[in-house]
Amino acid sequence: MAELDTSGGGKKGGGKVRSKKSSTRVDLTAMVDLAFLLITFFILTTTLQKPKAMDLVMPDKDEKTKNQLPVPETRTMTILLGSKNKVEWYMGMPSKPLTAPTVEGFGKTGIRKTLLEKGQEVLARSGKDMIVLIKPSSKSTYYDMVTIMDELNIVNNQSRAIVDISPVEIDLLKRDNIY
Repeated sequence: MAELDTSGGGKKGGGKVRSKKSSTRVDLTAMVDLAFLLITFFILTTTLQKPKAMDLVMPDKDEKTKNQLPVPETRTMTILLGSKNKVEWYMGMPSKPLTAPTVEGFGKTGIRKTLLEKGQEVLARSGKDMIVLIKPSSKSTYYDMVTIMDELNIVNNQSRAIVDISPVEIDLLKRDNIY
């Protein structure tokens, strides 16, 4: 609250009549209280950025050989993650692939287009979804892994696995200069 000092200036005797000088004092306690209330209100009502996480279901390490079903190679696409944001893919087994290994990049004209086309072919041929095996190499980056998982989410592929890369597949990457 503001206060005005209206006390007299003290009378010492005769002389000139002087006007009283009023001194003002502003109490800022209410303003500080209001500021803290506003800060508290805005802190409590804002939402923090929600963490972005991708759900990933990994198999149990103890049960590697139990409950494994044979997978037909006609439904299996293998994606090898190389360096320089490049991937190499093939259908079937690495020793005798059904399609020749092909190097592509990410994006709608790269691996996404291939995933859509091959997924539709497998679905038309077998009536089941395509199984995608993702094999990151030691030269690939975490960004590449996240990007390929995003691509699989975009094309709505639900059958996927992250597995170790074999020496034969590393030789494929070296042959195509993406290792």
